[in-house]
This record gives sequence, structure tokens and C-alpha cells, in this order.
Amino acid sequence: MMAKPEKAKPERVDLYSSYSHFTEQVMNAVRKETFGDDIGQNSWLTVDEYKRFLPLLNLAEGGDVLEVASGSGGPARFVSRETGCHVTGIDANESGVATASRIAAECGESDWVRFRVADANAKLSFGDDSFDAVLCVDSMNHFPDRLNVFREWHRVLRPGKRALFTDPVVVTGPVTNDELALRSLVGLFLFVPPGVNEQLIEQAGFRLIHQEDVTNNAALVSGRWHQARTNHKNELLEIEGEERFESLQKFFAAVHKLTSEKRLSRIVYVVEKT
Repeated sequence: MMAKPEKAKPERVDLYSSYSHFTEQVMNAVRKETFGDDIGQNSWLTVDEYKRFLPLLNLAEGGDVLEVASGSGGPARFVSRETGCHVTGIDANESGVATASRIAAECGESDWVRFRVADANAKLSFGDDSFDAVLCVDSMNHFPDRLNVFREWHRVLRPGKRALFTDPVVVTGPVTNDELALRSLVGLFLFVPPGVNEQLIEQAGFRLIHQEDVTNNAALVSGRWHQARTNHKNELLEIEGEERFESLQKFFAAVHKLTSEKRLSRIVYVVEKT
């Protein structure tokens, strides 16, 4: 019996290349319809969720926060305003860092937030005990050597301080290879089952303080994002082209389906350097 021909794998698309168009009117409209309160986020994060997360870090005014995968810089600026802390954002995307730095300067916030290009998978260019908190929202899936990433966070955190991260692709149900391909359409992905993050947290020298399933937010945001892009299809086609537009629509539909059915879960972890 002849084997069936394999399906062509979907081409990867760069969700983050939109940073160069971040302030265009259509992008603003899509974010507004997706998130409600638009702070320039590019993840499954909403403002009400972030306001609930931040107190878990026990931050004091004037502290120093490191945000890993800072994107356009909007969430970093929000953290600074909410907590009165200085925030350093790092991201591997040069367009994201350039956009973040420009917007911070235009808003007069450059004394409180700063951004630099950096690979979070590599050794960080900060000294030991430099920060009072580390934040990483919905980007842990892009770090293949997660244990070393955690060890770097442990190194740059001051004793007794905390890190908070979300892992948006914890495997909590049956997922096909086609579904995994669609979910990982926007870059390198590391999928882990429950228990792996907990083991790595302990191996890195952290103590797990808080853990919570926040999958519902990913389901809500991904559904809204897909619909908002549908509402502005013609304008987005002028920026993205038809192939990229359709690929991203398939991506958001896959995220919504997998999270709604809790087959891929989004978990938030808060850890402390003991």
C-alpha cells in the first residue's frame, strides 16, 4: 500500500515584523478591538490581567525591573507608570526595540524605561544582583534552553526578589502535528507538558511562589484578535499582502481553538530567588 503524500508544512510568518507599522491607524484599531485597553501589547495580555499580576512581584517604588521580550515597549512603560519603577526592556527584534525607544522618548519616559537589543537565550549583559524583578509575558516558548534562561534570571535578580512569567503553550491535551505546526507558525517554539517548568524552576535555584491557569485570557484575546483582523481585512492586506494575512488568520484561529478546548494551556508562574 502506497503511503499518502505528506502535507506541505505551513510557511512560518513573523508576527513581530509588524513593529515597523505599529503606530499606523489600522494597527491601533486592531489592538483596540482586541485588547480594549491598548498599552501596545503584542501577546495574550490584557490590562486587567497585568494589574492583577504586578502585585505578586512585591515591587517598591524606585525599584529596577527587567522585562524580557519587551516588544514595542508598551507593557514596560505601563509597568513603570503603575509601580514607579525603572524598567529595562530587552528584545531580539531590532524593529521592536527601535519602536519602543522612539515612543518612550516621544512620551517623555526615557528616564524611566530603556530598551536594548539582546538575545534572552544567551548570557545577559547585566551584573549579578541587578534587578528587583524579572517579567516575561507569553515568550517562554521561544527559549529552547530554558534552564539556562532561568539561571540567568536567578543571577541578575537580587536575593529574595521575584520573577513572573507565562508559558502559553503547556501541553494539556491531545494535539496533532498539524495543530502544533499552526500554533508555532510565528517562530521557534518549545512545547512542554505540565511539570517541566516546575522542575526547571527548582533546578535553577528558585522557589515557586504562585502558579495559576490563565488560559481563558489567551482564548479571549486570540478570538478577538482574529475577528478584529477580519474587520480590517482590506487595510491589513495593503500592509501584509494576502499570503501573510491568511497565514496569521490561521494562526489566531488555531490559538483560539486549542486554548478554548484547554489542549494547550497558558500558565503563569511566580518564582523567588532564595
